[in-house]
Amino acid sequence: MSSLPPNPQGDLMRAATVNMAVAQPTKSKAASKQSNNANTKAKSQMHRRSRTGCYTCRLRRKKCDEGTPMCTACKHLGLVCEYKRPMWWSNNDARRQHKDDIKMIIKRKKLSEKASHTIQTSVGSPPGLSHSLPTSATFSDPLDRTRSASIDSQFAFNFNSPPHVSEYGAYNQHMLPSHSDFMFNMSPYEIDVKTERQMFVNDVPTLRESTVSTFSTFHTPPPPGTILPSYPMDGEWGEQQIYQERRESLAEETLNCNFFDFSHGLPTSTRQVDIELEENDQRLLDHFVQSVLPTIFPILETNQHGSVGSDLILPNLQNNKGYLHCCLMIAAQHFKATMNVQGEEIDNDIMRHRHATILALCEALNKDENHHQILEATLGLIFFQCCVGRYDDSLPDIPWHQHFQAVDSLVTKLDLPRLVSESTEQLSQTPFNMTLTAWIDILGATMQGRAPTFAHTYREKHLSATNPFLGLRELMGCDDHVMYLISEIACLEALKKEGMVDDITLCTHVQSLGDQISLTEAHDSGPKMPYNTNGTLSPKQLSKNITSAFRLAARIYLCSLVPGFSPSQASCVGLVEKLTSVLHFIPSGPNGFDRSLAWVYLMAGSVSGMNSSFRQFFNDRIAQLGDAANNGSFGGIVSLLHEVWQQADNSQPSPSANGSTEAPYISWRDVMQMRGWDYLLI
Repeated sequence: MSSLPPNPQGDLMRAATVNMAVAQPTKSKAASKQSNNANTKAKSQMHRRSRTGCYTCRLRRKKCDEGTPMCTACKHLGLVCEYKRPMWWSNNDARRQHKDDIKMIIKRKKLSEKASHTIQTSVGSPPGLSHSLPTSATFSDPLDRTRSASIDSQFAFNFNSPPHVSEYGAYNQHMLPSHSDFMFNMSPYEIDVKTERQMFVNDVPTLRESTVSTFSTFHTPPPPGTILPSYPMDGEWGEQQIYQERRESLAEETLNCNFFDFSHGLPTSTRQVDIELEENDQRLLDHFVQSVLPTIFPILETNQHGSVGSDLILPNLQNNKGYLHCCLMIAAQHFKATMNVQGEEIDNDIMRHRHATILALCEALNKDENHHQILEATLGLIFFQCCVGRYDDSLPDIPWHQHFQAVDSLVTKLDLPRLVSESTEQLSQTPFNMTLTAWIDILGATMQGRAPTFAHTYREKHLSATNPFLGLRELMGCDDHVMYLISEIACLEALKKEGMVDDITLCTHVQSLGDQISLTEAHDSGPKMPYNTNGTLSPKQLSKNITSAFRLAARIYLCSLVPGFSPSQASCVGLVEKLTSVLHFIPSGPNGFDRSLAWVYLMAGSVSGMNSSFRQFFNDRIAQLGDAANNGSFGGIVSLLHEVWQQADNSQPSPSANGSTEAPYISWRDVMQMRGWDYLLI
């Protein structure tokens, strides 16, 4: 209860105030009520959900205009627009993963648009800041294989060459007091610099930070009468030198983007495939295009952006029945492995399309027509299995080397070895099927301890002065001459197994091939981080790093042929350590290139000792790959090396000729035969 006395006058004033408020015109209140009703009605209409929109917009919880064949949102963002119920919709984990993938695609698109807006400079920019050279930075890479230097990396400034003190003379305080003293002789400009920082705890990546800062020369002019030093000053960079330095750092030299002849119709401009399929097969095809296609030929995709899909895979899907069934089989295998799906339904899909592929090939062979299409489908059966197949899959299948017998017959019938060998008949483009055949032939021969089928062709190419290239570097990253020498080493091993060379002759050939390998190092400046100064991937430097890795692996393979070879010998240990250091310069992870180095890891891992740094490095790469390390050739390498290491570590050292003990050499080929493994590891 209040202790204040009553105030009748104040009560009357308050009552008057209330009456004045009530006495306002009722028109505004009615209008307000009408407005509220309209807002409520519009709000209810806004939240009315459509049940016929595409599943991509429904997953994103966005309004879909239901356009055909693609809605506006999916077309703008470059997403797959699906009106049929997709396979991932009924799986919560798959739906969550698909949503994360869409978020990443949208993020990359925004970053790409921002980067393209930032790169555009004014006409008055310094010479080195405006360029229109066809670099890898001008492409939009859907796989996002670009990297930026971490803040604690020694390559944080220039990935192509180490910095020298003499390069920074223009910023020496004794020569030039400040940047503002010389910047007025050129038009002002701005540069956005993106810096990424990764924190590691016990070598495990944790926190990742990314910042963008702007460097600007838009400064306030100096007061009138200020005497500015002349530019360029003695000992500083001139305009031509600046242009040269910037041109060398920004003008990335890509590999030949029109190297291959894909031997079929015109390439497609999009990733939309118009094929009449049943609903279940359509889901498999969608899974192949979205999930399997980006993992096939990653080196070729880096060199020729988009060519894997538009020039090779998608035209074949529409024109080649056997190839289509092969891809659907691979999609079912990939879905089974990555989604951990078990059951008769997925196994029936795999076997149904496997049988349809073989049936289509047999029909075409009986008709003796469409040899190019048969060859492409057969190569797909071999190589795609190396990309996504599981070594422990118990479903019946034809061994890869039996498929290659058909490849041998088709390549000979098409006369491809003569076409690529004769110097008098210069081809404008190398037949892609012959290049892929050569890759499988050379590395497959090392798996079986035999000579490559077309070894004579590779020898002619190696010795040719006018037509030496077969496209192996563009396809898989390793220089052609190094691959030719691996073919020669395989021939030497075949002669050794057949007892056609004695030890002295064998050692002579080993020394000769070692000298030939050394000749391929003539212009090799050593491995570097394969990134340009702007953080984009450098295909040329990546190819050099991969070539260095294959070259050292070839030396290990060659040394293993020497009588009395032991992995504990100093020369072998040194090669493994050097190869491990080179592999650090090759990007890792799901978007890296470890899966393209299966043969390299096999050669190095099979002779690495218990205390070798290679083992820890290899286990780190497995962890970075995640679940992808269990599939394809890389998954087979993981299982094989662990088996070899287990046997080698449990074996007793044997005495050597000089009185010391040596670790026994466990042949990886013997382990495969003992376990009944008959798969291709390339």
